[in-house]
Amino acid sequence: MAATETLTAERILEATEEVLRRHGPAKATVVDVARALGVSHGSVYRHFRTKAALREAVTKRWLDRTSETLSAIVAEDRDPRERLRDWLAALLAAKRRKAGEDPELFATYMVLTGENTAAVGEHIDDLTAQLTRIVEAGVADGVFAAADPEAAARAVFQATGRFHDPGYHKEWEQPGVEAEFTAVVDLLLRGLRP
Repeated sequence: MAATETLTAERILEATEEVLRRHGPAKATVVDVARALGVSHGSVYRHFRTKAALREAVTKRWLDRTSETLSAIVAEDRDPRERLRDWLAALLAAKRRKAGEDPELFATYMVLTGENTAAVGEHIDDLTAQLTRIVEAGVADGVFAAADPEAAARAVFQATGRFHDPGYHKEWEQPGVEAEFTAVVDLLLRGLRP
């Protein structure tokens, strides 16, 4: 019973990640998660009403880690051109880390993000909003020209998709990817100049 009293959504999500890593998305069950926590599956269901809700929460948690890292760059008080470059580089680095450091979990999340399009949509909206704030800062400082900062931010996000869309993860470790990334970002920064 003591385990049930201290059971939190965060503990359940951590255990779910480990179960997904071990069993993969096709075989991982709520019973496996409960067993890993030493509780009944009913205890897990008190926090997450369905298996789908649990999987969506794990997906959102995974995506939110990247958003939180990037939001620190957005909040910095420095040249928006540098922030834009650093934000895009940090996004690529975060995605590369996820794909390279834990390939089993990354493969699992590829499945989960395919199932949870709402969580992915919210993530993309958040990232685009972060980029919009950087572009707005650049317009305010006179270093960017964008009649519609939100549209410019969406264009930057789409133009750099090869460097952060998980569908391209096999290309992220190819020779020359850093030079290609730098060339694309340089081009975008030139295009945003007044």
